[in-house]
Amino acid sequence: HTQSHFIISIQVFIFIPKMVRFIEENITKMVETNIISNSEVLYDGNTSPATKVLQDFKINEENVGREGLIRSWVDSMRACSPTHLKSLMKQSSWLTEHPSALDMFEDIVHVFEGKQIVMFMDYDGTLSPIVDDPDRAFMSKKMRRTVRKLANCFPTAIVSGRCREKVYNFVKLTELYYAGSHGMDIKGPEQGSKYTEGSESLLCQPATEFLPMIDEVYKKLVEKTKFTPGANVENNKFCVSVHFRRVDENNWSDLAHQVRAVMKDYPKLRLSQGRKVLEIRPIIKWDKGKALEFLLESLGYANCTDVFPLYIGDDRTDEDAFKILRERRQGLGILVTKFPKETNASYSLQEPDEVMDFLQRLVEWKQLRSGA
Repeated sequence: HTQSHFIISIQVFIFIPKMVRFIEENITKMVETNIISNSEVLYDGNTSPATKVLQDFKINEENVGREGLIRSWVDSMRACSPTHLKSLMKQSSWLTEHPSALDMFEDIVHVFEGKQIVMFMDYDGTLSPIVDDPDRAFMSKKMRRTVRKLANCFPTAIVSGRCREKVYNFVKLTELYYAGSHGMDIKGPEQGSKYTEGSESLLCQPATEFLPMIDEVYKKLVEKTKFTPGANVENNKFCVSVHFRRVDENNWSDLAHQVRAVMKDYPKLRLSQGRKVLEIRPIIKWDKGKALEFLLESLGYANCTDVFPLYIGDDRTDEDAFKILRERRQGLGILVTKFPKETNASYSLQEPDEVMDFLQRLVEWKQLRSGA
């Protein structure tokens, strides 16, 4: 009996790595045949560290056909088991490459010593926990107090996929910069910030011409998905979000068909995926990385060598900002995740509570330096 269990265990141990290699080889083939690009092969840490086949979706029926496209969408939406063998094996080495920002706080301080820190943060999953109902993604009172203190120490911006007004209603701090719709709707502080010289009138909306189209797509998606239990379509002004966190996995294929049926008539819009959400937005060269650069320029730090941008985020879309920081060789990115992910961030934090601890330590460091 013990021997048979041992043999079964050995067979399973041999089979799983073979399965992982098979998946990797097929992803490689898809990259080589241009069905997907290298940037679209990522580890997903939403509910599990799965390998995503399509991270930024493409309406490309020539390569995969309609049914193949839908299967790819659903494969990307589907989360694998949290006990994914490869990711568990990679956890230790990944943390070596992306250590905890709390553990390495003194090292980080040493790097930005004497420089002007500028803070950028995502909202959902960074300042607030990810919740089933996106309308209830409230930040804690303690987090709000911490962010207010942070904004009193450094120029501070929140960069979110949500529409700017919604993010503001969650945060309710007038002294911050807000960049909604993945950076396509930027507004400066209303009052209360030391860093508002000329910024009260700051407004950047590079996708205004798409507003009628976005509104039209939103209405069509609401109608198309109304019979899919748990589906939630959110109008984020310059983009539309289709939340499927509460949709039964058996219905994901139907939801993908519904989204595709609407999207096929709008070649000027593109589809990408966040944490249990499909994002529809204009095909323009603008993202969270561009928003970061715009805000640095607006603050007068465009060509400064003594500025240190610090970006904290948990989503795939935050990678655009992490990438910009790497390319500039200036500042650093911190990814909020409990699972290994391919990322351009330098450090990691596991959850919003750790983000709050890190921000509080930054505030205390600044106050100590200022003699406050």
